Amino acid sequence: MGVPAFFRWLSRKYASIIVHCVEEKGKECNGVRIPVDTTKPNPNEVEFDNLYLDMNGIIHPCTHPEDKPAPKNEDEMMVAIFEYIDRLFNIVRPRRVLYMAIDGVAPRAKMNQQRSRRFRASKEGVELTEEKARIREEVIQRGGYLPPEEIKERFDSNCITPGTEFMDNLAQCLRYYVADRLSNDPGWKNVTVLLSDASVPGEGEHKIMDYIRRQRAQPNHDPNTHHCLCGADADLIMLGLATHEPNFTIIREEFKPNKPRPCALCGQMGHEIKDCQGAAREKQGEVSSAWTSEVGSVYLARELTMASLPFPFDFERSVDDWVFMCFFVGNDFLPHLPSLEIREGAIDRLVNIYKDVVHKTGGYLTENGYVNLERVELIMQAVGVAEDNIFKKRKEDDVSFLQLHTGIIKQRGPAYMTTGQFAPQALGRRDRPEAVQNARHQAYDMRMQHNKVRQVSSAEASGSADNRGMKRKAEDSDSEPEPEDNVRLWEDGWKQRYYKTKFDVDVEDEDFRKKVVKSYGCASWKWYFPFHYAPFASDFKDIKGMFTDFEKDTKPFKPLEQLMGVFPAASGNFLPPTWRSLMSSPDSPIIDFYPDDFAIDLNGKKYAWQGVALLPFVDERRLRAALADVYSDLTPEEVRRNSLGSDVMFLGKSHPLFDFIHELYRTESHEVTINSNQTVLGNSFKDPHFADGFVFKAVLLSGAKMPNKVLKPGDWEKGNREPWRPQLGFNQHRQQAHLDQSGFRALGADSAVTQYSYLGEEYSILKCVEMFAPPPSERSPLTSHP
Repeated sequence: MGVPAFFRWLSRKYASIIVHCVEEKGKECNGVRIPVDTTKPNPNEVEFDNLYLDMNGIIHPCTHPEDKPAPKNEDEMMVAIFEYIDRLFNIVRPRRVLYMAIDGVAPRAKMNQQRSRRFRASKEGVELTEEKARIREEVIQRGGYLPPEEIKERFDSNCITPGTEFMDNLAQCLRYYVADRLSNDPGWKNVTVLLSDASVPGEGEHKIMDYIRRQRAQPNHDPNTHHCLCGADADLIMLGLATHEPNFTIIREEFKPNKPRPCALCGQMGHEIKDCQGAAREKQGEVSSAWTSEVGSVYLARELTMASLPFPFDFERSVDDWVFMCFFVGNDFLPHLPSLEIREGAIDRLVNIYKDVVHKTGGYLTENGYVNLERVELIMQAVGVAEDNIFKKRKEDDVSFLQLHTGIIKQRGPAYMTTGQFAPQALGRRDRPEAVQNARHQAYDMRMQHNKVRQVSSAEASGSADNRGMKRKAEDSDSEPEPEDNVRLWEDGWKQRYYKTKFDVDVEDEDFRKKVVKSYGCASWKWYFPFHYAPFASDFKDIKGMFTDFEKDTKPFKPLEQLMGVFPAASGNFLPPTWRSLMSSPDSPIIDFYPDDFAIDLNGKKYAWQGVALLPFVDERRLRAALADVYSDLTPEEVRRNSLGSDVMFLGKSHPLFDFIHELYRTESHEVTINSNQTVLGNSFKDPHFADGFVFKAVLLSGAKMPNKVLKPGDWEKGNREPWRPQLGFNQHRQQAHLDQSGFRALGADSAVTQYSYLGEEYSILKCVEMFAPPPSERSPLTSHP
């Protein structure tokens, strides 16, 4: 899931980090589709070596899209996934490695978040079905038209979880897809393909990062490898920075904040299901892709550089510290601290505190993955000092936004309509307005009425500010009522109310608060945070010796065991019958793990999706004890699906290493025959193994060449004299256009005009500069001007 609001914050603060990519489309001739030739140079003018696909970011939008009709069956879903991979391969065109990673069994801490999401999805699905039936009946009774309701089984997206038949079928289909492309697509012939399906433990992005980390530790690794990672999660940006590879790019769908969703009843845009009237479906355009590149490291270098340090400044170390601090703002394993919200500038606040405190600490927070807790405590205590002001400022902003919002609503219609000659007249009326009898009296009435409206608005605004978190009555507001907040963090005594309301303990119970803090972090497959709410930053006291006992050599759940830990009873059809009964039978010893309904604590938020699902935590010992009695009921096929697998490496017959790998893995490899002349080799692949306690150095490797600085002049502090180059498109090494005097005169003829019309098309100034570029014979081989 990543870090909420992180990408929006990043793209607004560092605008140049986003570069739109060029996507070459296939052509059609006489009804025959001609695919894109991916052997040709990349149209983005950058050649990538490795492409990594976080497959869950592809599977979800292909199986249950939000902006178009869903596939009718599983076959159409698989085809949609294949087409999406083809599209990404066409854009990136990797020359060495394609690594496809599907989420496998997650660590226990992530399982709690998955459990919350799946229970929510099940509950919302039932509620949506009931609401659709009710709204449909109302629309039809009013005489409205709705397309005929298709009688089909609702696709349960919960099946996109390791251990289900769907994920097993997907793995088999991807094996066939890879074999077909290696045999028939010339662009794939020299590419090594690695498939890590759902049987391999670990989340997709973490398996990718582990692969890169282990490859970097090899003596023959190329430090200038160009990596490209495709995924929708914002935390991929942080993971990419943490690799310390100088050429790392993230590709994702173009981000459009607050993108509206179609009505769940008629499929149209522009209204919600409760406002549905029924009408014909409108056609929508396709969303383009966007690039997020390593330009971000240049921004961070400017952001994190500190002068007069008592120790040498190391940018790579400071990046690791920045990534570490960002995880306090939100991640998939822990609830974020109450005082840190990205939308309120939490990351900027942490960076400013870090730059102030680092002079006192005498060093960095982290080194090669190890954390200096004494220095972290200084950061947390500095945040804790500001917590009271943060909560008060949050409340002030909420009240200001509410006043502005309600004011906009009330200004949609005039509060007072004058009459006579001052009354508004419709255009085109033939009758004349009434004559003014007393203009001065009429103006006086208008002023008095305006003042009266202002007094009423001010009284309503002050009344809403004095309510101090009390729930507003629906009839007193034009919008939805504000949820009740019993904690009231903006008032004195907020810490006492927080611990009493959320944990049912007194704030004076220091031992309990230390227990909560101590639970807030541990590296283990079995570990999880056993509370629904996070501690305050000010609670991080005396933490130096708090995180010392780490349980090692723990093992992940098996796939079917994970399904039992994250699925609601409504998704029990994906489990064997006797396992399913444990989720619904009143006599089940673990029936309390699967409530039919559950509370959602808004926790100071307005919408249910922002709240905390108060689900019971799964007791691993009780779960395993209950499953011990039904393990014998598994069929051979289910036993196979319940086992842990390994990555599979595929090589085409034309690959230079095909014969060598085939001979090396003769006992384990198997051939997938596509036709009589072409074969594909697929064998189990294991990453290089390292001794226990081996430290993967978080440093820039020797021989790595740093990209040129490409920030715009406006991105630098005034007076900065460091060299930089403007970046046109995606290629950092693209030859710059040079204008002679006539060219400058042409551009300077009308400096106020920002767009020019040329041969019926609109060209920006940047495009006009390219029009004056040197002829093809003088251009660099890497340059490809339109």
